[in-house]
Formats: sequence, C-alpha cells, structure tokens
Amino acid sequence: MPSNDVRILLQAAVPTAAVGAVAAVVSAVVAGGKGAVGAVVATVVAMLFMGIGLYVLQRTAKSLPHLFQAMGLMLYAAQILLLFVFLAAFKNTTLFNPRSFAITLVAVTLAWIAAQTRAHMKAKILYVEPDPTGEKPEKTGHSS
Repeated sequence: MPSNDVRILLQAAVPTAAVGAVAAVVSAVVAGGKGAVGAVVATVVAMLFMGIGLYVLQRTAKSLPHLFQAMGLMLYAAQILLLFVFLAAFKNTTLFNPRSFAITLVAVTLAWIAAQTRAHMKAKILYVEPDPTGEKPEKTGHSS
C-alpha cells in the first residue's frame, strides 16, 4: 500500500479502536462481561469490514479509476448490508450481549466513516500524476 493509503487507514482505524475501547468499558459496566465481549467482537468486525472495504476501494481507484465513484457507493451499501446481516445472524446469541454488540457495531461504524472522511479531506493527494522525469512536455497544439 502506498503511504497515503496507510495514512488514511491509520487515521480511520485509531479513532475507531478508541470508540470501541470506550464502548467495551461502558458495556462491561452496564451489561457485565458478556457486554464487553459483545463490544469487542463488534469493534473487530466493523474494523475488518471497513478496512477490507478501504483496501478494495483503493485497489479499484488505481486499476479502474473510471469505476471509482460507482464502486465506492456499491461498496458502502454492501458493507452496511453485510453489517445488518451480521447483526441479524447474532441477534439471539448467548455468546455475548446482543444489545451491546449492536450498539457498538453502529457506533464504531459511524466513527470509522467519520474518521475516514476526515482523513480524505485532510490528505493532500495529487489529482494528476506528475511526470517522473521532471521534463516539460513539448507543445503539440496549434501555436498562434
């Protein structure tokens, strides 16, 4: 991954992990050990889904730039759908507190999206790749 991609990934992952840690502590206080486990599982699931999505989106942007916007919209829709499917699948589990899991999943997903948006806005990404040789291109158009 190029350095911009890693920087954006870190700027999204760190605040998300912090929100997940706070959610785990709050869930442990409110719902006990199973609440903390639910919050930790939700944090890991959301970070995996969103991290993989960011990776796929960056690869698409480099290989198929004309599909970038459509791919981004489809990817976020698919991620949210998969998170809802994950919520539905573990709705009646006894492994952890489902309410803590669901609330944490929503909170860390929103934290990831906000942090990723901020990271993209702050990133200084070139719109045009500069010529690596540093030479100015010859004029090929009509000169008057």
